[in-house]
Amino acid sequence: MAVWRELVVNMTYADGKILAEVIDGVGVITFNQPEKHNAMSAGMWRGTEEALIAWENDDAVRVLVITGAGEKAFISGADISEFATLRSAADAQAEYDRATSAGRARLASFPKPVIARIGGWCLGGGLAVAMQADIRIATEGSTFGIPAARLGLAYGFDMVQTLVSLVGAANARRLLFTGERINATEALRIGLVNQMVANDKLTETVDALTRTIADNAPLTIHAAKLAVRQTLLSAAERDTAAIAAAVAACYASADYKEGRAAFAEKRSPKFQGK
Repeated sequence: MAVWRELVVNMTYADGKILAEVIDGVGVITFNQPEKHNAMSAGMWRGTEEALIAWENDDAVRVLVITGAGEKAFISGADISEFATLRSAADAQAEYDRATSAGRARLASFPKPVIARIGGWCLGGGLAVAMQADIRIATEGSTFGIPAARLGLAYGFDMVQTLVSLVGAANARRLLFTGERINATEALRIGLVNQMVANDKLTETVDALTRTIADNAPLTIHAAKLAVRQTLLSAAERDTAAIAAAVAACYASADYKEGRAAFAEKRSPKFQGK
């Protein structure tokens, strides 16, 4: 296992509703509005965007974890208290989308692995956030659902496309048409989450996963994430040149030499991302 220097950075955004911490190569964004079950406001989206911008090109951050404060919710959905002013009609909805789209796009395109650490409710817009992660780990007490049909609103193509890519069209239709909530066992069965753990094992499990990823070669992880993301696009949209460049960068890197040397010397490699 690689030995990291001691590094702890704590930042807050959106008046403390977004907490950002970096320690030993792992960045953690905590959605911090527990009194509203971490319902996501437009301001929280702007705060999330600011944190992600700060970490995109920071070599000290190799993995990102997104999670909710407290034990009751990951994110319970969009902050419904804003609906009357920011989402009251089509024009207002368009303005809300403009206010939040930059943060959502930044999360979707974040170049490093993103792990969703889910405990409790993960509903509506909260599930849309979790689905942007590369890996989702949830407690056995978690609950998932998309209540749009019960509110009279609809989700755009990108969110539905991501849902279908994870659970298939049949399961996506069931979740969207019924608005029903499902438990973590069912979410695991249909592929909505990657792993279900006991409630008291969530942090331990995610920490072990992030440590494994953070100790691996960053350029290789970047190339893998890029390639996987490109497979979800149409052939016309795929950037095969970017994939080829990412692969070439791995072979030209000092980390490739370090990996071969470590294998030959039967020791753990120490990757630098260069």
